[in-house]
This record gives sequence, structure tokens and C-alpha cells, in this order.
Amino acid sequence: MAIKVPEITALFWVTKLLTTALGEAASDWLVTAINPVVAVALTFVVFAAAIIAQLLARRYHPWLYWLAVTMVAVFGTMAADVLHVALGVPYYASTVGFAVILAIVLVWWRAAQHTLDIHSITTTPRELFYWATVSATFALGTAAGDMFATYFHLGYLGSAILFFVVILVPWAGFRFLHWNEVGSFWFAYILTRPLGASFADWFGMPRSNAGLGFGHGPVALVLFVAVAVLVAVIQARYPGRRAAHAASLTGAADTAP
Repeated sequence: MAIKVPEITALFWVTKLLTTALGEAASDWLVTAINPVVAVALTFVVFAAAIIAQLLARRYHPWLYWLAVTMVAVFGTMAADVLHVALGVPYYASTVGFAVILAIVLVWWRAAQHTLDIHSITTTPRELFYWATVSATFALGTAAGDMFATYFHLGYLGSAILFFVVILVPWAGFRFLHWNEVGSFWFAYILTRPLGASFADWFGMPRSNAGLGFGHGPVALVLFVAVAVLVAVIQARYPGRRAAHAASLTGAADTAP
């Protein structure tokens, strides 16, 4: 099976950050625009369809991959919010719970496959571990972002600034201190969720709730367009990058003794 995840470039990180913000804004808008139960059910159906389609694909398709990531963002937000709003679970409890789930998935993945490197995702089991990890990071990030904004009273902007500072830690560690590449990647990946979600809430929440008052619907629409444009750029660049990669492999084979 070909590797079915994108290259880790600056474009990847920007797109990932915007999908996290889109997931937060879209989730908050859906549960207020229509019946919350219907919203969660419909989102789950689209989420499941996107993940199944991604798993059945033979290779990496940018539109399909980022659709799956976006739906994980939307449904992951809803899953974390349901625990708090519908079941009354405190944010600190859900944050700890999702952190434990994420740790279990990562430990299980490492024990079963002996690596957490996304460049090694060339088998179905590894891809299943990958998407389980991604889903857990989104739920954890949602709960953690809301916890810092409300439980610790930092507000949405304060939380966004905090997570922006913290996300620089794995970048600096990898860039200057030679931290492990895989560990640094997952450290940063987890933090993109509360960072993007906090900014989305800051723009979308009413001024009475420490937001700018633009509304979740308009914020979601702007983010949707931004993500679509970035994925179109990724799609346009992908054939050339794929051909260059194939050529490099062919050249390596030709020069092998």
C-alpha cells in the first residue's frame, strides 16, 4: 500500500490549523442551527463515510484526506462538547480522559507496529492507528482548549496565545535541540487543535462571552473557503511532487550497485 498521508510541510501545518478552527466553528454553528441530536447524528454519518472512503483509497488523495481530517475535527468537537453539555462532565475530567485515551492509542500503536512515524503508514493496521490517534487528538484538544478558556478563566484569546507559545516548544526543540522528529511532530500535532479552536471561538463567540461576535456561521464559512483554497493548491502541486518522488526512486535504483 502506498503512503496515504501528505508531506509534512509548512502548507500542511497551515491547512491542519485551519481545519481545527473550521471544526470548532462548524460544530458550534450546526448544533445551534438545527436540532443538536440531528446535527450530531448527521455529522457522524459524514464522518464515518469520509473515514471509510479514506481507508478504501489505494493512495493519497488530497481532497479525500483533508475531508476526512475536517470531519474528524467537526465530530471530535461534538464528541467533547456532548460530554460537557449533555452529560455534565467537567472540562478538566474530559481533558484527562481524552489524554489517557490518546496515550493508550499511541502506546498500543508503538507496541504493535514498533514505530509512530507517519511516513511508515503503508499498511491498513497502521492507518487505523493513525486515524484513531488523530481522532483522539481532536477530542483532547477541544476539551483542553475549553478548559483553559473557561475553567482557568484565560478567555479564548488568552488560550490561543498560550497554545501558540507552547506549540513553539516542539518546533524549537526539533530545530535547535535535535529532539526526536516523530515525538516533535505528534507534540505539535496535538497542540494545533486547541490553538485553532481557541482562535475560532474568539472570532465566533459573542462579545458578552469574550469573543469578537462575528458568529460561528460566518467564521465557519470563511474558514471553509480558506481550507478549500489551500487543498486546491495542494492538489495542484501534488502530481508534480509525486512524479519527482518517483523519479528520485528510479534514479536511486539505477545507481544502485
